[in-house]
Amino acid sequence: MRWVRRSLIFLAFWPLLAYCAARLLIVHPDWKAAEAIVVLSGSATYNERVDLAAQLYRAGQAPLIVLTDDKMQGGWSEILQRNPYSFERGIQRLMENGVPSDRIIVLHEQISGTYEEAVVLRDYTQQHQMKSLLFITSAYHSRRAWWTVCRVFRSSNTSVSLQAAQTGAQTPNPGTWWLHPAGWRMVPTEYGKMAYYWFRIG
Repeated sequence: MRWVRRSLIFLAFWPLLAYCAARLLIVHPDWKAAEAIVVLSGSATYNERVDLAAQLYRAGQAPLIVLTDDKMQGGWSEILQRNPYSFERGIQRLMENGVPSDRIIVLHEQISGTYEEAVVLRDYTQQHQMKSLLFITSAYHSRRAWWTVCRVFRSSNTSVSLQAAQTGAQTPNPGTWWLHPAGWRMVPTEYGKMAYYWFRIG
């Protein structure tokens, strides 16, 4: 039957289509050393972002790391005897990876998404006369994050660049994302978020 044939053709091409859909979300803009590294919030893939920030700090790419507070709490901590916020876990992980506590700055202004986060960071850099920021995010968030950051900072005196964490840690690889529940929460939903952002701030 025709629908069976079409289904088989779709299934045959699905791995390639899924791979292309994931790869289109990933951008690698030119990046450079900056006055501060910014770890964009995102609880599901936060550790890989923090780890990359620590790696770049140790490599001398920036003297400061800036975290934002998305007001999200994680699992129970036996050490703290409570559910710590994401930024608290970020601080702990950064310090475990060799970043001194006095090199970490946390911005506690309310944010509800990447756009609000970029606005808070733009205002912070203007107040402190910072000339450059290096943003860190996850692979499938990189296209929307870069698009948003460029628009928010286009009228400022701060230059921005971006580096995305490699897939394979908390983010499934482009070729196999559709085999993981986390992949379905990242790739298809990211296209919906991109459409919303284009209509909202385009």
